Amino acid sequence: MNLDHLPSLREALNENGLAAKKSFGQHFLLDLNLTRKIVRQAEPLDGACVLEVGPGPGGLTRALVESPAAHVIAIEKDARFVPLLNELSEAALGRMTLVEADALSIDEAQLTAPFGGATNTHIISNLPYNVGTPLLIKWLTGSFTPKAMTLMFQKEVAMRTAAKAGSAAYGRLSVISQALAEVKVVMQVPARAFTPPPKVESAVVHFRLLADRPPPDRIAALETVTAHAFGQRRKMLRSSLRPLGGEALCRDAEIDPDARAETIPVEGFLRLAKRIAA
Repeated sequence: MNLDHLPSLREALNENGLAAKKSFGQHFLLDLNLTRKIVRQAEPLDGACVLEVGPGPGGLTRALVESPAAHVIAIEKDARFVPLLNELSEAALGRMTLVEADALSIDEAQLTAPFGGATNTHIISNLPYNVGTPLLIKWLTGSFTPKAMTLMFQKEVAMRTAAKAGSAAYGRLSVISQALAEVKVVMQVPARAFTPPPKVESAVVHFRLLADRPPPDRIAALETVTAHAFGQRRKMLRSSLRPLGGEALCRDAEIDPDARAETIPVEGFLRLAKRIAA
């Protein structure tokens, strides 16, 4: 689909007197060559439903509408951008739905049900910085399990999702991400690519959620054990996990109770979660 008849993103922002809101963590991508490159990292999208959070003026949204995706659902909390996004929705000729809502509280299953549901859904977003991590945890651990996610975060957060045990970036987000998905940092984006430029670099991460997921009680246990372990990461596990069983729990899971959280690989935390859930 060609959207060349629409005004440029920069023109649309200027005509409507719109600027990014710091309180919403907004930084806009206005370069369509870049947004198309991000969409290519998520392929194949043929026939898929795509869920986008925080489209703002619609830079990434335009690239998604141009893609082979069957339908694009854009979730926008900031009402200032609704007129711009409605114009894009009209140009999409029925292939785009705009939803005014807070992404932290939406029912993804209900929204995507008419378009094939979770197993046919890709989540592709330049996430607002202030809600990126909570949304990722929601999508990884919740009942709605999309086929894949291609998400942009601050570079520091992106690197944490893919960090390995023993590295400085390894932490709770690394364990939860890698326990529930195949994780790959697919591209880095300099601050100058955004309007306004943030103070940090960004990166795009592709998540392919595992088909063979732990059951919900074990995922909940994984969230609990990682919160304890990394909440006091300087302590030995015998101490940080004491409320959950401490040394006995570690030995049952074949984990050294004198080890610290950052040295334990994802498989070790999954064993701990399994013992807790049991």
